[in-house]
Amino acid sequence: MKKRILFASVLLLLLSTYNIHKSVDLNFGLNIEKIFIENNKFIDKKIIKNKLLFLYETNLFLLNQKDIKLKLNEIDFIDSFEVKKIFPNKIKVKVYEHIPIAIIQNKTEKKFYTKNGKAIKFIEIDELSNLPLVFGDYRSFSDFYKILKKVNFPLGEIKTFYLFESKRWDIVTKNNQIIKLPIKNYEISLQNFINFKNNINFGKYKIFDYRINNQIILK
Repeated sequence: MKKRILFASVLLLLLSTYNIHKSVDLNFGLNIEKIFIENNKFIDKKIIKNKLLFLYETNLFLLNQKDIKLKLNEIDFIDSFEVKKIFPNKIKVKVYEHIPIAIIQNKTEKKFYTKNGKAIKFIEIDELSNLPLVFGDYRSFSDFYKILKKVNFPLGEIKTFYLFESKRWDIVTKNNQIIKLPIKNYEISLQNFINFKNNINFGKYKIFDYRINNQIILK
């Protein structure tokens, strides 16, 4: 009887040991060792990788994208991302960045205004140094930008936007032409300016003043 109990105990121990080794073998080599970043244009790969350092030695099967999202959300420029597992021990992170279209200067605060209407942290980037400057607040420019898009205003030709206390806008082009808009109903004025660009005398005027209702003063 004692021999049977001893034999059963030894057999149980052997089976348990086999299962442990089998479990270890299944996970061997599946811990993340390399992270590839692609599609980034403005944010350095090192900055993104530093946010993802916690992933190293994480098993690919246990990868949680919510944890990645929490970390990448700390980088203002990243709008969204995709993660691809590359077995046995790599992942590829494809990031989609916000596209800045203007720089908003509101008193001492400076931010980028993006194509999808977001205000994100400003950082010095050479490729974005020639973006139009907006002297005004984010909310006012956001409303103004919707009208600019509606009339298909040529933003690439603009150097500066100025918002006055009366909530009236001036626009300065890269050719140093100034568009003085009225406080209200300025959509019509913007459209008039776009149409006037086809006029043979367009280039000789430096000021397009629409502040008086139903009038344009050219100088």
